[in-house]
Amino acid sequence: MNADLIAHIDALSTHHDAVHEGVRVRWRRFGSDASRPPLVLLHGGHGSWMHWLLNAEALSAGRTLWLPDMPGFNESDAPPRAAPGEDPLRPLLAALGGTLDQLIGAGTVIDLGGFSFGGLTAARFGAGRGAVRRLALIGSGGHGTLRRMTAQMINWRAAPDREAERAALLHNLAALMLHDAAAIDELAFAIHDVSCHGTRFRSKEVSQSGGLQQALATMGVPTLLLWGEFDVTADPRPLVAQLAAEGPGREGVVVDGAGHWAQYERADEVNARLVSFFD
Repeated sequence: MNADLIAHIDALSTHHDAVHEGVRVRWRRFGSDASRPPLVLLHGGHGSWMHWLLNAEALSAGRTLWLPDMPGFNESDAPPRAAPGEDPLRPLLAALGGTLDQLIGAGTVIDLGGFSFGGLTAARFGAGRGAVRRLALIGSGGHGTLRRMTAQMINWRAAPDREAERAALLHNLAALMLHDAAAIDELAFAIHDVSCHGTRFRSKEVSQSGGLQQALATMGVPTLLLWGEFDVTADPRPLVAQLAAEGPGREGVVVDGAGHWAQYERADEVNARLVSFFD
């Protein structure tokens, strides 16, 4: 059933492999309405396009949606390593921007969103590229405030067998990603399992290094800042209030009952908010 749903949503897309300076990036395009700016959504760390699996249909109704596996994740090539002292995100951003511009045209105005590590990446990407109409961030990294983790993550790569590996991955879903135990279903596990195994980019240090506020100020576009009530990567209510107050045109939302992966755990509510914001 889980594999069937993933395959069903995947079949609604067309796959595009674009190459920038030797780095191939796999993009999925949903919908084909050119009357509105294309919507580009970036997944989180240890993620893939499937972080948006329960959102793709709703968000591509009446517009074109582009979901990449970012460089170093899932079905895309890894970017080159940054040189010592260089911005570690620069090679990823270069491949992401170069391949997107091949597909939609350089300078094409887009709507942009990101989740977790992808939130910081989206803000940095938009600040560098420009031509962004609206920005939506979900549980974004890069805010530089304290996390409130209560359970330690387990290194699933060190597991001695598949049973122990599965237990570690399930533990990490509960520790970081999802608040409600009922949300940790077989579909969530399947997405997390595949995405973790396909991760070759070290995103944690980037997400915790700050830079979000500066990127948001540089962009200066209408921005939706959304966190789940129980997101352990921040203290959502004061953070949302702070970020929303720091610039004009910013809207802060805390989704009741949701953890970090709010667009999965509260898909219907988050879809409605994103559709309303981007419309």
